[in-house]
This record gives sequence, structure tokens and C-alpha cells, in this order.
Amino acid sequence: MRWAEAGELPALVAIEQAADGLFAEVGIVFPEGTTMVEEADDPARVLVAGEPPAGFAMIGWVDGHVHLDQLAVHPGHMRQGHGGALVRAVLDHAAALGAPGVTLTTFRDVPWNAPWYERFGFAVLPEAAWGPELRALVEHERELGLELAPRVVMRA
Repeated sequence: MRWAEAGELPALVAIEQAADGLFAEVGIVFPEGTTMVEEADDPARVLVAGEPPAGFAMIGWVDGHVHLDQLAVHPGHMRQGHGGALVRAVLDHAAALGAPGVTLTTFRDVPWNAPWYERFGFAVLPEAAWGPELRALVEHERELGLELAPRVVMRA
């Protein structure tokens, strides 16, 4: 695991697009628009797995927690431990910073989403426990049309 370099962020777009394409297998097709990594302007928010990159995790801060904005592994590199290594790196980074935890939003019933994150200690966070920034983030995702199947907020 390493932090991304500024010049390689554009190359990570293909990884995100390929990973997003897998959702079509479960009937989820994302609306047109930019990818999350295309909107990233700070490589210090992006952890990269592999050389050349096989996947990445993009993080931010929400209500005092490290927030996993995006995790993507290229389908050609799946089932090789990259995703798990990225999640563990994010959790370790949050602990090193003294953050109380890591939050994320994900699809509830997609096997490689909520059920997969549970293996790393994530649990569904009830809406009553959401802070104002997390509430605003979920609303923003809805406005973008990302609620294409049941979604949950999780925290580890």
C-alpha cells in the first residue's frame, strides 16, 4: 500500500469504471457522470494497491471519522487480496490518526459490499447515530441517483 502520486490519479479512473461495471451483474447501472477519483484533487486522500495500480481506496473526513469514499479493484485483479489490504490500510490509517472509526456508505445486499465489509468489523450504523455531515452525504448520494438498490451506512 502506498499513497497515490498526483500524476497517477487520472489512470485510476479506468479501475473505478471497470469495478463499477460489475454492478450491472446485479442490476445496478450507475448514472452517467464523473467517477469519484476524477473529482479527487488531493493524492493524499488515495491509497493505491499494486504497481501498476490494481485498486485504490479514497478517503475523507465525515463527522470526525475517516470516511471511505470509494474502494475499487480492477476486476482483473480481484480475489488477490487487494481489496482487503486496502480496507485494512484505511483502518490502520484511521487508528494512527486517532479517529474514532471509519464510516462508509454501500449497497446492503450486494455480496461484495455490506456483507463483505462486515468481515472487517463494519456494522450498519442506524440513522439515529448519523452526524450532520453523514446525513448530508447520504442525501447528496440520493440526489446524484446512486440509491439504485437498498443502501446502508456502516462504521468500524
